[in-house]
Amino acid sequence: MTHARLVDTAAPSAPRGVVLVLHGGAARRKPMRVSPTQLSVLRMVPIAARIARAAKGELAVLRLLNSTRGWDAHHTPVDDVRWALGEVTARFGPDLPVGLVGHSLGGRAALLAAAEQPVVSAVALNPWVYPHEGHLDLTGRQVLLVHGDDDRVARPTSSAAVARDLARTAHVSYVTVEGGRHAMLRRHQVFDGIAAGFTAATLLGRPPHGPGAAVVERVLAGEQWLDV
Repeated sequence: MTHARLVDTAAPSAPRGVVLVLHGGAARRKPMRVSPTQLSVLRMVPIAARIARAAKGELAVLRLLNSTRGWDAHHTPVDDVRWALGEVTARFGPDLPVGLVGHSLGGRAALLAAAEQPVVSAVALNPWVYPHEGHLDLTGRQVLLVHGDDDRVARPTSSAAVARDLARTAHVSYVTVEGGRHAMLRRHQVFDGIAAGFTAATLLGRPPHGPGAAVVERVLAGEQWLDV
């Protein structure tokens, strides 16, 4: 049983793929339901909109609102992603590729759920992860981690360790954003543009365009460690 919800950003009648946008947000002393107006949720609204624009009407873009804030050991955001994937299959059919884009704990959920079918790509923005969590088999997935070097909440060293481990099985790149902080407000165009360009390119199979396109081109060409 889940109390997660999906909110449409773009819902074309015949999409070629689906994107799930995953928010972060710290836990509270007692379980609390996610509010559509909490800052961690609102931060993903412009990212979802940027992805929809980059897709030019060819991708369904849905924001997932988790069951509860934070990361409950009994029911985690990964469980909510699995529920959302079931909803996507029921709504759009089983054959569309899915991309995951998450921030902070949402980035962690995107990585940990990337092995699910039919996920083909995952973007983790300033992901809050443990350094040992990269021991996953993500064969066939394209994975991008983007982390600000001035993030004081989620450690870039931990996400870099995860990236190195994930690279054993998946196509993984790691972009360091100079001066980027956890909330992604500083240099937000860089975070948003790279996430949108990479997701649209991996799901639609076409060259990236717009802000962040040059970085995404380098990622798709096989560069693993980039500074911007």
